Amino acid sequence: MIRKALLALTLFNSPFGLAYEIQQTWLDPKFVERAFIDVALKREYSPGDWALIKWQQPVKIWVDHRVSDIDMHDELTNAHIEHLSRITGHPIQRVKSRDRANVIWLYTQESEWRDDVKREIGSSALKNMHGAICKAGYRLNAKNNSIASAAIIIPVDQAREHGKLLACIVEEIAQVMGLPNDAETAFPSIFNDETPEDLLSPLDIILLKILYEPSLKPGMKEADVRPRLQAIIKRYQQQGILNRAVSDAKSGELYQLIGY
Repeated sequence: MIRKALLALTLFNSPFGLAYEIQQTWLDPKFVERAFIDVALKREYSPGDWALIKWQQPVKIWVDHRVSDIDMHDELTNAHIEHLSRITGHPIQRVKSRDRANVIWLYTQESEWRDDVKREIGSSALKNMHGAICKAGYRLNAKNNSIASAAIIIPVDQAREHGKLLACIVEEIAQVMGLPNDAETAFPSIFNDETPEDLLSPLDIILLKILYEPSLKPGMKEADVRPRLQAIIKRYQQQGILNRAVSDAKSGELYQLIGY
């Protein structure tokens, strides 16, 4: 029953044009390089010379359900974080209590959304709420620029009204893994609002893999990142990782859950 309800919801909310099969941008090393720099080292609301961020400790997620459809939300959440962990090679898991978590994931409702964002992310996040459907934020370790904690707030009624529940689930956790910026140069990608699909594209798979390469350290600026990035992309090209990006994207359980 859960899977049937999920299929109906996501097919209605998530048109899947398979644009990435036509526009194979992830196969172009220069395109991948530019997309990574823009998504990982720039910020939508704060221009400047930003440093790379990523997790160094295991990601431990506590999900707080304040709305109905708990089983469906759990199935979506579990499927996506399992795929993310496999892509990045970084440990990501659910925990059963808030005090064991470093990521608070809240399924809430629109009437409580602003209060939830203020409490979990901070009052400064309220300045950038206009036009947003869901919200995520993170805090950094001051010593090494690694991500110390994060929060994801999804007002389910608002997300479903806009047909973006699945997109919120997929994008917000991917961003707090360390790819925080939306960029026109990344396409097709969940980090680009013009991309019609709501799931991880092949380009997203490559960007996430690159981020968790050991040679890229939190705190690095663009001058240090770029030569390492170029070497990684060249290796990915030689090893066939770029060519396998479509199959890696489709290997996620979310693709099978919604019938893609």
